[in-house]
Amino acid sequence: MSQVISIRDLQEMVREGRDWKQLPGDVILTPSARDFLHELQAGGMRAGAGGSPATAPAAPAKPLSSKSSKAELEAFFHSAHAQALKEQLCDIGRRLWQREYVDGNGGNIAIRVGEDIALCTPTLVSKGFMKPEDMCLVDFDGNQLAGAKKRTSEILMHLQIMKRQPKALATCHCHPPYSTGFAVAGVLPPTCMIPEFEVFASVAIAPYRTPGTPEMGQLVAELVDKHNTILMANHGVVSWSHNNVEDAYFKMEILEAYCRTILVTAQVGKPANTMTPGQLKDLLKIKQSLGIPDPRHGLKECELCDNDEWRPGVTCQVPAKAESGPTPDPEAEAAVKTITDQILARIQ
Repeated sequence: MSQVISIRDLQEMVREGRDWKQLPGDVILTPSARDFLHELQAGGMRAGAGGSPATAPAAPAKPLSSKSSKAELEAFFHSAHAQALKEQLCDIGRRLWQREYVDGNGGNIAIRVGEDIALCTPTLVSKGFMKPEDMCLVDFDGNQLAGAKKRTSEILMHLQIMKRQPKALATCHCHPPYSTGFAVAGVLPPTCMIPEFEVFASVAIAPYRTPGTPEMGQLVAELVDKHNTILMANHGVVSWSHNNVEDAYFKMEILEAYCRTILVTAQVGKPANTMTPGQLKDLLKIKQSLGIPDPRHGLKECELCDNDEWRPGVTCQVPAKAESGPTPDPEAEAAVKTITDQILARIQ
């Protein structure tokens, strides 16, 4: 029986220094492994774990901006450094498509590459079948500076995130079904349930506006100071990362797995067990040390869990405070009792 080779098998061969060229001729390659092998054969990628370049070509010594000369921008766009970034965009696009986070031509990705310029994915191309030569270079006003294909129609949202949040090095937008279900319902996923979600994602909901419009981008951008993952009402999800494009994509995996898990939990038939505020406080300390924003940083333990929007039984572990009313007046109570007794006596 022929051996089946996956992308992970090839990545492990590269990491261990084994010669991938010596694969038997009768092996069966998975689709992602075949794409990865083509990239290796083209000499475009020496992959580390996760398919990202182990040693990416150096960035240009001179920082670029929209004011750089056309010759400088073209030189960058066709440089080895830009080629590596384009391949990363293609790699993330394939992962989105393979996980069914995008359909048709949906979804878009961008990487900041200068003061006010970014590489982005093209419009009308499936994220699962993009090529490096399909990528586009744009300025922060959405003007295309380089690239044969037209840039994504939703680039303004990515650029407004980068304008508002200087730490945003990469952005990723897609339509993962479980997360988008929460966006359509207008409900935030409950908190205090799974550590990975609490540490790596900080979620908010932006109101719906027509995709691709400045209004939509503005509503999303208003949330990115304290949140790195935004549910877009009746649309999908967008995330940003201060590390790299793969990390922006990881936010999607984490959020989608979380939303799917809590929906399964809601069907089990008993209330979900949640973390204590003290346990959540420990996770938020880790989150803050990683430089990940969250509006709960600095809050007291009793303020951390609030799941009022989520109905199937998830509540905060902090007991509700007893409502305090006015102190009873003994004399007034005695007078009321006397009058009540007199009325009852007359009735009898």
